[in-house]
Amino acid sequence: MITLRNVSKTYHLRGSRSRLPFASRRETPSRTIEALSNVDLHVPQGSIHGVIGLSGAGKSTLIRCVNLLERPSRGSVMVDGQEMTDLSATQLNQARHRIGMIFQHFNLLTTRNVFDNVALPLELMGLKRSAIRERVMPLLELTGLSDKTRQFPAQLSGGQKQRVAIARALASEPRVLLCDEATSALDPQTTGSILTLLRDINQKLGLTILLITHEMEVVKSICHRVSLISDGELVEEADVGDFFTAPRTRLGREFLNDFLQLEPPKALVERLEEEPGEHTHPVVRLAFSGDAVSTPLISRLARECGVDVSILQAKVESIQERTLGLMIAELLGPPEQTRRAIDYLESHDLNVEVLGHVQRDD
Repeated sequence: MITLRNVSKTYHLRGSRSRLPFASRRETPSRTIEALSNVDLHVPQGSIHGVIGLSGAGKSTLIRCVNLLERPSRGSVMVDGQEMTDLSATQLNQARHRIGMIFQHFNLLTTRNVFDNVALPLELMGLKRSAIRERVMPLLELTGLSDKTRQFPAQLSGGQKQRVAIARALASEPRVLLCDEATSALDPQTTGSILTLLRDINQKLGLTILLITHEMEVVKSICHRVSLISDGELVEEADVGDFFTAPRTRLGREFLNDFLQLEPPKALVERLEEEPGEHTHPVVRLAFSGDAVSTPLISRLARECGVDVSILQAKVESIQERTLGLMIAELLGPPEQTRRAIDYLESHDLNVEVLGHVQRDD
């Protein structure tokens, strides 16, 4: 449904950097900023795909390139079988009717009530009032706004305003919905209700959703796949369950650790040494998934490898339909036995990360 191939976006500075819609570390002496660099991305029809990254990583630029609110400097943008970069202005306007978009700050017209805000794109398309009403009322019911028809934005909560924005984005019957940090301005409870609504829309309407976010909870809750963007490049992509179980990059692990808040105690961190020594033992972070969560691997490890295991932290997370177990532990024993213990854990399909080594007390 959405395919980006070798998409790059370069901004040429004409004044203060503060006027740019992002921060970036890729400023060059030629006074240009490369916001995206050779991005490849495919979002199948009917799926929910998240793009996550730090502020300034290029998330907003990427999503705005999909409907050409930002025109790529080079590369191909295919949406629903159309090459967007080849379209004339008229054709592009028509194509955008099939691409809905919602934003962090709702962008509602304060002088229009709920019904008229949702009706706006249909008025611009030239539909008659009767046809507009037939289209708008079911959307207000779908988004839980049937009783808010005549209220104005100032009378609505943040969650209700976002529901109006979602209904408006759906008014032109799009095939694709783009979400630009759609829940960032909402409290956690309201965020949950909006994510539930987006999941329902995806399932009921078969809508393809591409969303960008810096919130791992959003990815965990509704996405099927996730891409990680850093400094304008997509550095990792995986099914959500795989990303939470075994991120392949350092940045992915940092996102996961911040979300799970599973870090060794500060007093232990201060003692960690990067390289093993004759009188040290390893501190490891383990990620279990699937059958490994319910298998008594730790007790078997102690028996078969002759090591003691000191569990410092542990928790279990539900990631959609998968269960993820996480643990930080010290493996206590001579170096040859702790090395054998790590090999044993890795042979049972656990993700094992050695955080460092600490001096043994013996």
